[in-house]
Amino acid sequence: MSGLPELSALRQILTDASEKAGLSSFGLRETKAKVDGSVVTEIDHEMQRLISTELKTGWPEFSFMGEEMDHDEQARIVLEGQDQGFWALDPLDGTTNFAMGFPFYGVSLALVKNGEPKLGVVYDPVRRECFSASAGGGAYLDGVPLKTPQAPLALRECVANVDYKRLVSGLADSLVRYPPYRSQRNLGSSVLEWCWVAAGRVQLYLHGGQRMWDYAAGSLILKEAGGVFSTIPGNVLDCRKLTKRSAIAAITPELHRLWIGWVRENENP
Repeated sequence: MSGLPELSALRQILTDASEKAGLSSFGLRETKAKVDGSVVTEIDHEMQRLISTELKTGWPEFSFMGEEMDHDEQARIVLEGQDQGFWALDPLDGTTNFAMGFPFYGVSLALVKNGEPKLGVVYDPVRRECFSASAGGGAYLDGVPLKTPQAPLALRECVANVDYKRLVSGLADSLVRYPPYRSQRNLGSSVLEWCWVAAGRVQLYLHGGQRMWDYAAGSLILKEAGGVFSTIPGNVLDCRKLTKRSAIAAITPELHRLWIGWVRENENP
């Protein structure tokens, strides 16, 4: 990892920006609708401005791509920045939660090179928890090594985080009618949900469509903590494209095998 920024420096940038923008205070906020139907607040843009300024000053050799940029510019940066590396930022994931005063949202930053995240940091400004990882260097929660629980579990003993609205109707119906797990949650912030799997707070994860900035940092944190993930068809969840990708994950390889097997069998019941 020689030549790459220190995780501690990136953790400080996200923490400082969140405090300056007021992310630790939640309540009703004014929103605007984006082209894709999602919502955005002034805080999303302010967070992106604050963080991008620090990154460009500290590491000008890496290009910067943020969720609130124009799509064509995002695509250009992802295409041109693969060899040298680029930052992928989700300045506020869970904007609807934030705007409605539901205290579950986060900030995600990854350094991507050759399609793979090399560094990842996710900050939860409500609980003031910071998850981070470096490729081959382990995962951390507030600087303390983080590992997924490895005790054997059956699917029926697990809690799953499932986003129903982006799944095909047949699979969503099967999950509601015949759930293979003990219980289900959907908390509304992908970047934090990845980290909660890494921390073992939920054991299974399923999402029908995420952008690269939703999973770049979180997937690295989960991988370095010992978890396993892929797309539902079983493909690698890399960072070479902006198109939405499905994501399925678990805290152990065996649980991932069982979980993806059940999902595939029940996609078209």
